[in-house]
Amino acid sequence: MAAPRIWVDADACPNVVKEMLFRAAERTGVTVTLVANQTLRVPRIPSVRVMQVPSGFDVADAEIVKNVLPGDLVITADIPLAADVIAKGAGALNPRGERYTPDTIRGVLTLRDFMETMRSSGEQIGGPPPLSPADRNAFASQLDKWLATHIVRQPQTGQPQMGQPQMGQPNMGQPNTGRPDPGRPK
Repeated sequence: MAAPRIWVDADACPNVVKEMLFRAAERTGVTVTLVANQTLRVPRIPSVRVMQVPSGFDVADAEIVKNVLPGDLVITADIPLAADVIAKGAGALNPRGERYTPDTIRGVLTLRDFMETMRSSGEQIGGPPPLSPADRNAFASQLDKWLATHIVRQPQTGQPQMGQPQMGQPNMGQPNTGRPDPGRPK
C-alpha cells in the first residue's frame, strides 16, 4: 500500500500554511501535492509537487477528488470538497486547523449552505477574518497529529512509510549519544 499523501487546494491556501506543509515535507518526506489553476513557486524539495489544472469552476477540486486515496489528507477551506474527499476515506483539514470528519462534515455543510443562502438574498455577512496566530497553531497541531499517526520517516532513506513510529526501534547501527544527529535536518 502506498504511503499517505497530502493534497492542497492551493489557489486559496494561505502562504503561511503552505510554508508549514513544505517544512513537513522536508522533515518527513511525505508527498505534498499543490493543485492550482495558476503557476506556483515552491521550494526544491523532492516530495513537493505542483499540479497545474486549467482555469474553471471546481477544476482543481475535481482533480483532487479524482486522485485522493483513503488515508490521504486534503488541506482545503472548501467545505464541499472536504465532504467529497471524506466520502472517499481521506481526511480533510482547513487552514485554520479545523479537522473535518464524517461526524462533523454534515453540520458544517448545512451551515455553509445557510450562509450561502443569506449572501444570495443580499445579506451583508462578510468573509472570514484573517488567519490568526491561534489559527496557525491549531493548523500546525492538527498537521503534526496526522503526520504522527500516518507517516514515519525512515532514518536511512528519508522515505515515508505507513504506520506508527515504534518506541525502542534500533538506531540503524548508529550509537545513541543523547545528542542530536548532525546529519539530520532540524
